[in-house]
Amino acid sequence: MKKLEGFQKKYLRGLAHSLKPVVLIGQKDLTAEVLRSAEQALGKHELIKVKYHDFKEKEQKAALIERLGQETGSEIVGVIGHTAVFYRQQSDPEKRKISLPQR
Repeated sequence: MKKLEGFQKKYLRGLAHSLKPVVLIGQKDLTAEVLRSAEQALGKHELIKVKYHDFKEKEQKAALIERLGQETGSEIVGVIGHTAVFYRQQSDPEKRKISLPQR
């Protein structure tokens, strides 16, 4: 998947507005279970919200967000407060739920 353009991220943030967080990260950091849960959610939904409960420092949150994006092969669409939005396009064209605008 090529890198998302700004207008595509804006479109995805609009779609994510009504979504509830499907992955919650607590005080134990990124565990194998959290990564597995994020992988499954991205495979099923393509666009997910992740909520961070116990990480209040910006640097710590940014590092976790970056690591989760790298480990799942997803792209960070946006971060608001303690919630981040991730997108990973479904590899099977027939299972894709989101059609990105091409300008």
